[in-house]
Amino acid sequence: MKIIVAEDNLVQRVYLSQLIDTLGYEAIPVEDGLEALDLVRDTQVQIVISDYQMPNLDGIQLTREIRKLCLDHYVYVIMITGSEQDDVRNEALEAGVDDFLNKMRSPVMLKARIRAATRMINHAEELAERNRIVKESNEHIQKDLQAAAEAQRQLLPDIREEMQGFTITSAFVPSSFVSGDMFGCFPLDENTLGFYAVDVSGHGVHASLLSVAIGYLITPEFFRTTVMKDRHSFDPAALVTTLNDRFSTADNDEYFTMFCGVIDTSTGRLEYCQAAYPPPYYVDQSGTAQTVGDGGFPVGMLPDLAYENNSMTIAPGGSLVVYSDAATEAENIGNMPFGQNRLRDIVTSIAEVGAQNMPDIIVKALMQWRGGNTLEDDLTVVALERKNSNDTHNAA
Repeated sequence: MKIIVAEDNLVQRVYLSQLIDTLGYEAIPVEDGLEALDLVRDTQVQIVISDYQMPNLDGIQLTREIRKLCLDHYVYVIMITGSEQDDVRNEALEAGVDDFLNKMRSPVMLKARIRAATRMINHAEELAERNRIVKESNEHIQKDLQAAAEAQRQLLPDIREEMQGFTITSAFVPSSFVSGDMFGCFPLDENTLGFYAVDVSGHGVHASLLSVAIGYLITPEFFRTTVMKDRHSFDPAALVTTLNDRFSTADNDEYFTMFCGVIDTSTGRLEYCQAAYPPPYYVDQSGTAQTVGDGGFPVGMLPDLAYENNSMTIAPGGSLVVYSDAATEAENIGNMPFGQNRLRDIVTSIAEVGAQNMPDIIVKALMQWRGGNTLEDDLTVVALERKNSNDTHNAA
């Protein structure tokens, strides 16, 4: 290991350098602090032994300049002072000196000081290597999460289309790389639409894995065979019950909330089942909004639960706005949630702005409420509007 010896006295510099060489190290003698500082900048030397009093740049000034440098390694500074110079030592410690060597320069003490410096340097290098490995591993994890998030987003539909006289649009905003939300909407036959929205408890990778599993499971065919008993009999509660039986195993603590429904598009009749998912808003053509559903129990939390079907009619010009709880629970800088009232005020305008714009309007309002900060939970918004002959905002 090389050691810089900064000493303006030639005799003392030669003596100290020889002493360091005999201890098995390589001394690099310099005459003043400026020369020592240049060597620290240009080399990888990590130990500096400096006299307190030197021309051009004394020991304390040298230490201050070393601490200002942006190096990829730590430089251990040992200062030579008199035994009674407590005020000097206090100033040196504040400047960043690590240790002191008495003017007597005992070979035993010098060896002890250098060994202490070597141990500290080795420890710092080990810590730096561990940090490098952690940083590298974290970068790999971030890349994997980004790839997983992209794969998951490909599963989540960006719905902006007309289906059987309904305008259906969606918006999805993940709180992090991956999400615990999943949703879908698809025709079941020429006069029937099925849709669902799921919000897995928790966040991150654990929640996303379950949401992806649900997304792969609930295909249009699986939805159709589970929910449609015949052309005029729909049982969305059967879908929720099937999922609850599947996921409420004894060794599983995962659960999720859900809202699913089947719409007879010829009549507007909606059969739905709510499993602790936030109640959607139904908005009629006049702009009057009311919540749909009254609760239910999460899916996958307990086995053998009974889920119920409910029904309503979506009148021509009426809309259904389905949203995850991030829409109402999003907090501003003052920790105030967005709340039901603000969301209701927005959805009542759907008759004017149209279902094709409503999800993006809600997302924009929440981003403004958050001051541009990322949402703390995953956000899903799905709007379904039954068109009528007087529809203008959905016209081509």
